Amino acid sequence: MINKLIAQMLPHLPEKLVWQFSKRYIAGETMEDGIAVARQLNAEGIEVTMDLLGEFISNLQQAEANKNNYLELIDRFTSEKIKGNFSLKPTMFGLLLDQEVCYQHLRAIVQKAKDCNSFVRVDMEDSQCVDPELDIFKRLKKEFSGYVGLVVQAYLRRTFNDIMDLNKLPANGHPLNFRLCKGIYIEPAEIAYKEYQSVRDHYIEDLEFMLRHQIYVGIATHDKYLVEQALELIKRYRVSKDLYEFQMLYGVTPDLRKSIVEQGHRMRVYVPFGKDWFGYSTRRLKENPKMANHIIKALFFRG
Repeated sequence: MINKLIAQMLPHLPEKLVWQFSKRYIAGETMEDGIAVARQLNAEGIEVTMDLLGEFISNLQQAEANKNNYLELIDRFTSEKIKGNFSLKPTMFGLLLDQEVCYQHLRAIVQKAKDCNSFVRVDMEDSQCVDPELDIFKRLKKEFSGYVGLVVQAYLRRTFNDIMDLNKLPANGHPLNFRLCKGIYIEPAEIAYKEYQSVRDHYIEDLEFMLRHQIYVGIATHDKYLVEQALELIKRYRVSKDLYEFQMLYGVTPDLRKSIVEQGHRMRVYVPFGKDWFGYSTRRLKENPKMANHIIKALFFRG
């Protein structure tokens, strides 16, 4: 109850106060802020995936601007030799306004990534977006195999079947490349597993399928239990280190992240940045009210 109350109150609090919570998890407002964090993580032996904030736009002019920002970001990473790639949310490019315009924007970004020998991952959003995002990924994969990947969410009841369906796509010389996460959006029980352990169990089921079928997987979790289960599966199937990596959000569970890196596993950190940090923070809290505990600690114990 308290967590939900805080989640409802947060959008009405002063931005400076909300920033006290958000700054631990967001690189900053500008591209320079994001690049600075990327360099710092690279120095620690960690690669990054950059996420420009601003999903659910209201007009296609915003979509064009977001495309241009990603093209510039890819250029910066290439010229400055930063180790990392790029995540993007299709709603930033007009998915819910004009799906074809969205596809063309994403195609231009993935083409740029290919030209720079880089990589773009299409984030998965809430359930209304899943089918169009799968369609866009399939189109991009056909043309840019090896330069584009997808996020899948273990808590959706459909995900295992989606993975099996996607596994039938022509490889074109490159394995499929997924980020597997639990999923954060609030969805009805008819389409999403709600019990905590049930989500974990299906995460492991999805992961085992990927590892067995040599699908490259970003094991995206801060759950120590899932990390341990993943390591067991990697050992059991003798998975080559060039077929998986661990992924975590910027600012979350740094000790667990460090332990994985020290064991010799590849780690990638998801680094969000942008002027829409306030909207991002409040939306994430509404989607996951349990984050309120972290807000209380950030506000009252971290100054």
